[in-house]
Amino acid sequence: MTTRPTLWTTLFRCKPVADFVVAGEGHSHGLGRKFGLFQLTMLGVGATIGTGIFVALTTAVPEAGPAVSVSFVIAGITAALTALCYAELASAVPVAGSSYSYAYATMGELAAFLIGAC
Repeated sequence: MTTRPTLWTTLFRCKPVADFVVAGEGHSHGLGRKFGLFQLTMLGVGATIGTGIFVALTTAVPEAGPAVSVSFVIAGITAALTALCYAELASAVPVAGSSYSYAYATMGELAAFLIGAC
């Protein structure tokens, strides 16, 4: 006789990485890699910085003055650490995915749902 899983085990159930890989292999055609290192780097910088830097400067410089450069250095370090975390997750879950896939493989269904919903 099988027992039903509890709510706790259901919410924190993780999908094995091997299942992600098997699901990704079912497609016979894939997208070709057209971007090089320079293009991907510029795409990442543009997505990280965006146009908000110009808006932030107009409000921060009158208040903080030259100390704004320190805050931008701290924000840059934070963005670099976030990029390193995503690089580690991309190597651990080697399939085309997103934050949802990474959370599902590492933290469980509840975290994946919350990340996917946001």
